[in-house]
Amino acid sequence: MTSLHSDNNASKKEIPETLASIDLGSNSFHMVVGRTVYGEIRTLDKLGEKIQLAAGLDNKNYLSEASQERGLECLKRFAQRLQGIPPHAIQVVGTNALRVAKNSRDFTRKAEAILGAPVEIIAGREEARLVYLGVAHTLADDAGRKLVIDIGGGSTEFIIGERFETQALESLHMGCVSFRERYFGDGTITKKGMRAAIAHASRELLNIRYRFQALGWQTSIGSSGSIKAIAHLVESLGYSKEGITAQSLNQLKAHVISQGHIENLQDIGVKKDRLSIFPSGLAILCACFEVLSIDIMTFADGALREGLLYDMIGRIQHEDVRERTISALQERYMVDMPHAQTVERTAMYAFRQVQHYWGLNADFFADLLRWSSRLHEVGLAISHTQYHKHGAYLIKYSDLSGFSNQLQQAIATLIRSHRRKFSADIFAGYSDEQSKPLIRLAILLRLAVALNRSRDSGQSTTFKVDADADALNIEFEPEWLEQHPLTRDDLEIEADQLKSVGYSLHIS
Repeated sequence: MTSLHSDNNASKKEIPETLASIDLGSNSFHMVVGRTVYGEIRTLDKLGEKIQLAAGLDNKNYLSEASQERGLECLKRFAQRLQGIPPHAIQVVGTNALRVAKNSRDFTRKAEAILGAPVEIIAGREEARLVYLGVAHTLADDAGRKLVIDIGGGSTEFIIGERFETQALESLHMGCVSFRERYFGDGTITKKGMRAAIAHASRELLNIRYRFQALGWQTSIGSSGSIKAIAHLVESLGYSKEGITAQSLNQLKAHVISQGHIENLQDIGVKKDRLSIFPSGLAILCACFEVLSIDIMTFADGALREGLLYDMIGRIQHEDVRERTISALQERYMVDMPHAQTVERTAMYAFRQVQHYWGLNADFFADLLRWSSRLHEVGLAISHTQYHKHGAYLIKYSDLSGFSNQLQQAIATLIRSHRRKFSADIFAGYSDEQSKPLIRLAILLRLAVALNRSRDSGQSTTFKVDADADALNIEFEPEWLEQHPLTRDDLEIEADQLKSVGYSLHIS
């Protein structure tokens, strides 16, 4: 769990002059440093290195020490360029290799120490959303749907969108590093190997073919190094002057196969650091053209890292996609909106009184409590019995735009702990440093739910809360508890529950 670093989520209302984003990809690590000018980003610096993190995954999905060390050495160089940029202006994400790796936490912990910023591991569809955001900001704001494809080291993202809004997002588990290992591992390029790689990718694409073709698009755009390299070659070899066409792609495929070995690809213009993965990236793009019936594709420089910068600006300017995601979840699972709003108001009322004493001053913690309050009853859409567990499951395993895996896990944990048995076991996956603020937020959510059990949104509850390290004191207006005996009993039960996590609750 990496996103509970409160120092990186301090309250910042103005857009920082300089922003940085880092993409810890399965093939390459990339960093972009930009300056904001009238809401737009002007690139100051770009750094990228071929790390091939995915190649370091063994058959049990553990990252090798060697691959981790390559990545950490790269990040030490990136860290020098980050000097002077405040932590809240740095966004770092990990993609497919870190999604898959069972020991990804070992790597991200070391990476965070080097960079001084948290590493968020994002889901495939969230990666696709950010890719589209980066691409859309590098293109003219024209009407008409766009198909965007980004071939990465471990996954390939597919997006249909118009202007800055996405309409379909998908991430398929096929990438130029993983396909290289399977079909071109010894460096030999054969017609049989190319055909097998294309067939594999085509089978994966069948999962999205009909949905994407039903939506349709007017233009297709490629992002990432693999498509950039292919676009460069079809032009330099004279196969096409207007982008990647289906005919030029077939010509290039035949030419690459005729070379026989990856080392010979240097002779036709493939850069040395891309030799080993070029045939696999080419095979994936060939399958995309065939299955999705693409006629022509242009290349766009924007990618995930640029998308991260624009997403950061959006959050600061209160154009936060996460708010829309929360609202969509409430609607989808038919949440009782008035009650959720009442619980949120009560939770935030208590939060503001104790946030200083409990070290919860960062905006990040307020957001966590607000979102959890709004979603605490989503599990009722499945069953009233143990609905807190159902809700936690839904949040943990859904694709939520704008949310990293770690952030979803944190919200799921708060929802899981908002009622019934309050046990330290719920927070077992966190370090002591991470679990402490989550437990405190969970206590505030539990109190807000208990105080609003009557579901009377018009009920006025005024109370004063004081906190110290392991205790909470809540004081009501005179005679209020006598007038609300059910609430009094619930709070007494709550006091017993809090003992199990080392906290005491005093009611007066």
